Amino acid sequence: MIDAHSHVFPDVNGHVGDGPTRGIGHGRIKIGDNIISVIPDYGDTTGFTAAMSVAELDAAGIEQTVLLQGPFWGECNDFAAAAVRQYPDRFIAQAYFDPWTDGWQTRLDGFLETPEFRGVKIEFSVPTGLSGVHPGARLDDPELNPAWALLQRENRVLTLDLGGVGSASYQTDAVAHIATGHPDLTVVICHLGQPGPALAGNAALAGLWQAQIELGKLPNVFFDAASLPSFFQDEGDPFPSCRDYIEHAIDIVGPEKIMWGSDIPGNLTVCSYARLVELAHTHTDFLSTAEQSLVLEANAKQVYGK
Repeated sequence: MIDAHSHVFPDVNGHVGDGPTRGIGHGRIKIGDNIISVIPDYGDTTGFTAAMSVAELDAAGIEQTVLLQGPFWGECNDFAAAAVRQYPDRFIAQAYFDPWTDGWQTRLDGFLETPEFRGVKIEFSVPTGLSGVHPGARLDDPELNPAWALLQRENRVLTLDLGGVGSASYQTDAVAHIATGHPDLTVVICHLGQPGPALAGNAALAGLWQAQIELGKLPNVFFDAASLPSFFQDEGDPFPSCRDYIEHAIDIVGPEKIMWGSDIPGNLTVCSYARLVELAHTHTDFLSTAEQSLVLEANAKQVYGK
């Protein structure tokens, strides 16, 4: 199996719309005056290192994982690249990319010259991503077209977290514009479009979610299904709605467009990694063995493999 969505970081040192995020140890971070628990208690540090990740992978029998980044944890491109160098057979990495800050062109050139990076990830959600840091930002801003063109030309992957359904960051139309305008650019949308309890009984939100999943009918758009158990925590294990939404999405775009992901270490507060791996099988048990292998391994190899 391949985990298409996880994180490593030396400590939490980020910035979101509500202000700086700082690790204070024992799995907790401070955002402004608020203190929240975000990962398991690993002692005085609030980090999750490459060695810690590999230990989880080994214990659960996972071959490889894709390392993603975002403003909430804090930019750690050097740390992620070092993880790939240390464990080249276990990690694939996407660079942290903020195209709404000065000098992004130079930084993007640098990422493309760094062999450890397969592409870039834009964490765009409002509460924990760049849409909160840069209110009003649009993914279809014409000034960003050179970035998408360069990623396409260099055969790289653009990974997007578009946040909650109906939020300012949920820019399905903008992603359609990018994907159709750059048909050779591989685009991955995180979290299966972020379904959640709010969609039940709300036809408008359900329609927005389905419209985003419909993007997967484009040949160059894929999804990871990371973190779904955290969206449905109130249901309790085995989080049956996760299976329902995965099945619905696969009915629309097919099993060849979905990749399993865990979103550890954050989801380790929901259940153990071993249990997340078990749930990956449970939530896809409606598929044939061959189709299930696409979701659990082969699609990630195709999308993120060099």
